[in-house]
Amino acid sequence: MSLAVGRWVVALVALAPFVGVQAWRERALLARHWRLIAACGAFGIAGYNALGYLALQTVPTTSVAFLNSTLPLMVPLAAVVLGVERITWKALLGIAISFIGVTWIVARGELASLIALHLGDGELLVLLAVSNYAVYSVLLRRKPAAISPLVFLAATIAAGLVVLMPFWAFELLRGARIPTDAASMGAVLYIGVFASLFAFILWGRCIATLGATVTGVSFHLVALCTALLAFVVLREPVRSFHIAGIALILLGFFVTTFRWAGRATAAADPSLS
Repeated sequence: MSLAVGRWVVALVALAPFVGVQAWRERALLARHWRLIAACGAFGIAGYNALGYLALQTVPTTSVAFLNSTLPLMVPLAAVVLGVERITWKALLGIAISFIGVTWIVARGELASLIALHLGDGELLVLLAVSNYAVYSVLLRRKPAAISPLVFLAATIAAGLVVLMPFWAFELLRGARIPTDAASMGAVLYIGVFASLFAFILWGRCIATLGATVTGVSFHLVALCTALLAFVVLREPVRSFHIAGIALILLGFFVTTFRWAGRATAAADPSLS
């Protein structure tokens, strides 16, 4: 809870100077849509991060990586349930292909590794965290155009912090201590600025432009980027299962996002439809 609160306090402090005046101008709009803001804060800011951190105390990283990759499967489901988007067969096919690629990388090309995975309380927490983020991703589509994206994000962060505060206080009362060494503070600053503020700005922009389903599929690219960074930074060797998995991830992403030229032309000119 301390890490969840710390990252979002850093993000909000970094964002505040750029949105403070605009937020004051849009205060009436923010008050009018407080329910949506509260829901986004509860699901995307508080629920996803805190539940994920709790799960990581007992769940192996490999299992978390595998279960996190269910996000693109959960986003279309949430979109349908909330009545925001429809699922196309092309999107489902792309999601399935890329999910197989992620699974192959996580299993390191060995089916026995997948069979060894099991769902305990910690794993269920991961799935609950991912479902929280799926709901948040879909709710972003309902953001009123009149509210500027950065103001909405700041309000959402503030709402999420309100939800987190009681749990954080309970954690501190139980004896938790916050480390103040340079490495820990540097980690929180990095997570707050890059993995929180910048990442959520880009995620919201993609959802507004591409929709929740297509953006959700991009989550599978995390496995690809991780493998590439491990090779470049840590000099970890690239194995055959990496190549096979990355190829499937890119193929699935291509299937989901590709538009045939004829259909794109028809969309641009209704008279051709």
